[in-house]
Amino acid sequence: MDGDLRAFLQRAEELMARLEPLLPALRAPVDWSTSLAARWHREGQGGYLQALSVSLDLSLDDLIGIDRQRDLLSKNTRQFVSGLPANHVLLWGARGTGKSSLIRALLAEHARAGLRLIEIERDHLADLPKVVDQLSGQSQCFVVFCDDLSFEAGEGDYRVLKSVLDGSLERAPENVLLYATSNRRHLVPERQSDNDNWQMIDGELHPNEAVEDKIALSDRFGLWLSFYPFSQEHYLSVVRHWIGSLADKAGLTWNWDESLEKDAIRWATARGNRNGRCAYQFARQWVGIHLL
Repeated sequence: MDGDLRAFLQRAEELMARLEPLLPALRAPVDWSTSLAARWHREGQGGYLQALSVSLDLSLDDLIGIDRQRDLLSKNTRQFVSGLPANHVLLWGARGTGKSSLIRALLAEHARAGLRLIEIERDHLADLPKVVDQLSGQSQCFVVFCDDLSFEAGEGDYRVLKSVLDGSLERAPENVLLYATSNRRHLVPERQSDNDNWQMIDGELHPNEAVEDKIALSDRFGLWLSFYPFSQEHYLSVVRHWIGSLADKAGLTWNWDESLEKDAIRWATARGNRNGRCAYQFARQWVGIHLL
C-alpha cells in the first residue's frame, strides 16, 4: 500500500506541475487607500485590476484654451465625489486637443476627495460588468476611463456598453462613472446606406432602425464635451505655457520672440496639425535642445 500511495502522490505532483502554468496567478486585491489608479487586464475567462503608479504633475491650469470643457467636466466630477448626481461623460473631437489630459488632470485635482481612475481598453469592454462588480461597495469614487473609444461596423461590444451605462435592470453603482474619449461623436460609423430605407408615412419620417441603434450608444452619455482644432493663436499660447513651465523647472532663461514663434509654427506645419500635443512636443524639443 505504501508503494501504491507513493506512486499516486508522485503522479499527482506531476499532474499539478503540468496544470499550474495553465491556471491564472493569484492576484492581490488593489489597496485603494494607497493606489490612485489601476488598469484592467483580461486573463482567461476573467481578469484583474493592476495598480498603477501615476504622476499627479498635470494640473487643470495646464490646459489652455479649453476653459468651458474643463469647467463642465470639473463640476461634474465634483458632484460625483461629493455623492451628488452626476453623468457619464463623452469627450469627443479633434485629436491632441486635451481630452485624455483633462481626465488625468482631474485625478490630481480630486484624488484627496476619494477619486480613483480605472483604465480599460476598448477591446475589453465586454468585461465592463466584471470591473463594475469589483468596484461596487468601495468607499472611493471610480471613473472608468476608456481612451479612443469607437466601434467598427459589425462589432457588438457597444451593446454591452449601452447596457452598463443605462438600460439594464442592474445599473452601475453610484460610485462608478464612465468617462470616454473619441474622435467620433456617435462612436459607431454611420454610412449613407443607413438612410436608404427611410420612408415617408402620413407626413412623418421614420428613421431606419440601424441608425437609431447606433446613435443610442452616445445618447447614454449624459454630458457631451466637444473639442475643436486649435487656431494658430491658441496653439502659440499653449506653446508659450509649456515652454515656460518646462524652462522654469530646469532653471532655463528664455524669451518669447519672433524667431521662437516662427520655429513653433514651422513645427506645427511640418506635423500637419496644430493642437496641444503638438505644442507640448515642440516645447520639450526646444527646451531640451537649449539645455543640451
